[in-house]
Amino acid sequence: MKIIIDAMGGDNAPKEMLLGAAAAVREYGVQIVAVGRREQIEECAKENGIELAGITVANASETIEMCDEPTAAIRRKKDSSMVVGLRMLAAGEGDAFVSAGATGALLAGATLIVKRLKGVKRPAIGTVIPGAQQPYLLLDSGANVECRPEMLNAFAVMGSVYMEKVMGRKNPAVALVNNGAEETKGTPAYVQAHGLLRANRNIRFAGNIEPRDVPAGNADVVVCDGFTGNVILKLTEGVAKMLMGELKSVFMSSPKTKLAYLLVKDGLRGFKKKLDADEHGGALMLGVSKPVIKAHGSSNAKAFCNAIRQAKLCVERGAVESMREKLAAADDAEQAQEQSGPAVRCKEKKE
Repeated sequence: MKIIIDAMGGDNAPKEMLLGAAAAVREYGVQIVAVGRREQIEECAKENGIELAGITVANASETIEMCDEPTAAIRRKKDSSMVVGLRMLAAGEGDAFVSAGATGALLAGATLIVKRLKGVKRPAIGTVIPGAQQPYLLLDSGANVECRPEMLNAFAVMGSVYMEKVMGRKNPAVALVNNGAEETKGTPAYVQAHGLLRANRNIRFAGNIEPRDVPAGNADVVVCDGFTGNVILKLTEGVAKMLMGELKSVFMSSPKTKLAYLLVKDGLRGFKKKLDADEHGGALMLGVSKPVIKAHGSSNAKAFCNAIRQAKLCVERGAVESMREKLAAADDAEQAQEQSGPAVRCKEKKE
């Protein structure tokens, strides 16, 4: 299996990307194509003792910066590491693409170059987040600020396939973020989305879920628009960071608490690992016709290696192919719901 990586994207490129790629070659047996400035990549590998066995370099003279306007950068910087890598993926020169570069540019590039799956209006970013019971998939977590009901319906289908194929969840439960559990709660778009999800026989819809219940991890897939999802994601990250900091302060406050720490340190290490975003490494861009993984901009070698592992699982388990099939089947349910639209609208008006 050949995974293409953007060696120049991210805050710690190319060193951490190369370290992560080398680890992935050793641990997962994949072949890597590192796209970027050849001389810089080879010099970085030499300076840091990074073994390039199993890694080939594809030269790209430009880099897309975080400050670049996404669509303009994709169209103007044709020899950037991101664009060259995406073109290689589209041409079948690799099985998946991983980048820690600018999210907006990667989304634009994946849409323009690799193309969308049929039935997908806009791709979504699916982020795996730790939960009390189990990790859950949050989508959209930032790609689309506003979403139409049919977009949320497509997100639900793709998220369900991802959790089944990549995360190994059998018959995953899908929930719609809302300000109440009742099906009439939320904006008109969310009420309509609820109806589409309920009629969709390609998912196991569990109804609405309130934000306070999301961290429990009772739902496998949590669906919302990108604005809401990004707020949930960043709030979750902030609370996790604050919580770990407060626990450290408590245990370091006196000799007695330091002694208590020695008794529970193994459990705390497990808790810290559970909250560690690096364990999942990246977010799949759901709705793109081939696997494209967005790694965090500040990814270290561990996170980038895990992003490559995620790409490998997507390819091995046919996640994108299954999404294509399920989206086609879900279209029938959506058309059926549209036929009953007048009744839904009358109910909304009456209330």
